[in-house]
Amino acid sequence: MKMPNLSKATGILLVMLGTLGYVTSDAASWTALIPAFVGIPMFLFGYFGEKETLRRHMMHAAAALSLLGFLGTVGGIPKTISLLAGGTVARPQAAVVQAAMAVICLGFLIFAVQSFIAARRARKV
Repeated sequence: MKMPNLSKATGILLVMLGTLGYVTSDAASWTALIPAFVGIPMFLFGYFGEKETLRRHMMHAAAALSLLGFLGTVGGIPKTISLLAGGTVARPQAAVVQAAMAVICLGFLIFAVQSFIAARRARKV
């Protein structure tokens, strides 16, 4: 899959995750929309990255945003693991949404780094 398409798909997933988190929390807090706030620019980076002259910059921006998204939400992973093991945490729904966002962002970041490495190797040949 081309990186701009992956960026757009990741953006859509994050917007859906944020919307779902917000709706299922009965709109208790706007912070449930944080995945959507990350997803919108992620989608736009993919959209503008379709243009060859902008692709490199847009995909690097998407990777940086993905890294920030991962670092900001990685704390939800141990909380979610604790929930799955039968433990209790404050705001369990927030923990699950954070963990899901962390996994989505990490997945995109892994593909982005692989793509950057492949592109660099292809230029050297």
